[in-house]
Amino acid sequence: MPKLFLTADTHFGHTNIIKYENRPFADANAMDALIIKNWNNVVSKNDKIIVAGDVSFHNKEKTSEIIQQLNGKKILVKGNHDKRNTQWWMDVGFDEVSDYPIIYKEWFIIQHEPPTYINDAMPFFWLYGHVHGTEMYKTITKNTACVCVERWNYTPVELDKIIELSKLAH
Repeated sequence: MPKLFLTADTHFGHTNIIKYENRPFADANAMDALIIKNWNNVVSKNDKIIVAGDVSFHNKEKTSEIIQQLNGKKILVKGNHDKRNTQWWMDVGFDEVSDYPIIYKEWFIIQHEPPTYINDAMPFFWLYGHVHGTEMYKTITKNTACVCVERWNYTPVELDKIIELSKLAH
């Protein structure tokens, strides 16, 4: 049975993100290599993975080279740095691309930025990126999860694991 994974903010090729977010890499090549390795260690060819934005700062050729190496059916919910058009992202290897949040199984809202307002009575679960390691956003609550790579050891996280951890959140 294929699994569903999520990730966000890989920022392939973005040297400055190492400094901005205190990522533990000597350079962007080392960062890219580890993210690719970790991705393929958990995501199989038959799995589905949704990337909640900010994929790559590389050119089309290098972005395509990276995306083609990554396992799974790849879906992109574009982030603030994903300025290129949908066809560009399809050409580099995404199976689906959305400019807008995705609603999955009528319950999960997957978008790049966190929700602007949320309370415990809301009947949805939000999955988002964008905030990287910003401490004011918890990694998991009972109705949200930040799926930025910094939060999950630079590895995609399975939706089932997020659901399990959210039940333990206060």
